[in-house]
Amino acid sequence: MSTERRFRVAFRLGLSTVVVMFGLMVLGSIVRTTGSGLACPDWPLCHGQLIPPMRFDVLIEWSHRLVALIVSLQLAALSGWVVLHRELRARLGGLVALALGLLAAQILLGALTVWKLLDPGIVGGHLAVALMLFSTVLTLTLAAGAEADPVPAAGHRPPGLLPLAALATIATFGQAVLGGMVSTHHAGLACPDWPTCNGEWLPPLVGGVALQVFHRFAAYALVILVVIAAMRAHSAPDPAIRAGAVLASSLVLAQVGLGVCNVLLGTPTWLSALHLATAITILAMLVTVTFRTAALPAAATRLEPAPA
Repeated sequence: MSTERRFRVAFRLGLSTVVVMFGLMVLGSIVRTTGSGLACPDWPLCHGQLIPPMRFDVLIEWSHRLVALIVSLQLAALSGWVVLHRELRARLGGLVALALGLLAAQILLGALTVWKLLDPGIVGGHLAVALMLFSTVLTLTLAAGAEADPVPAAGHRPPGLLPLAALATIATFGQAVLGGMVSTHHAGLACPDWPTCNGEWLPPLVGGVALQVFHRFAAYALVILVVIAAMRAHSAPDPAIRAGAVLASSLVLAQVGLGVCNVLLGTPTWLSALHLATAITILAMLVTVTFRTAALPAAATRLEPAPA
């Protein structure tokens, strides 16, 4: 089997893992918003059984655990494929090691979530590590795809785009984690109106109100940052960078609308899940834009001739 074909297999394994991981995180949102987090009060079993009695809340939590097991097996298969081939280890070994470390942390946090009775700090950490693992596996997948089908760079990276894209990616991650904190602290309706909060533009920043206000203003800042990055990406030679940046900026604007609807409609389960799904999609778009931008060669610095 050729090296390119081995990388292509890694790409396909990674892509399937990313897709199922996306569904797992959305399912985790449903677990949280339906109050099903302790429907299985023990771990790793559920009510002392591998297949428990299927009440509605038990079914949701048990399904979340089952999909988590599938993701773990997929990541193990991907890691094994990379480790078995020297060329893949050289290019992807570091990302595989990071992904396995994050997976181990995520499994532990999943157990602690049950053992510590849904402690908000642990639940928030569970989401943060899930997003880091998702981003790592996505980056691994993109790297494998680039090696499977190498394409010569058609031009140079626009000045300033790489730090802008990286900053937007980090800010999106932080905003998603902050949104998880709003949810786990039951602060989704701490401000039941919009654009004001309890009728005030600057309410006292205490408890859930502080979390909700910070989340709102961080969303406004993120919109500005992602739109600026999209404008900068307009001159990128890679059409995937341009398209990804435009899609990310459009989704960020839509995400603000979903956040407003969440407040005005009382945070229904389906809308909260859609809100998280959109956040993960934005993160995926920006990780991809950042990766492809980093792959472009930097523009050569023009040197002034030395005086005679």
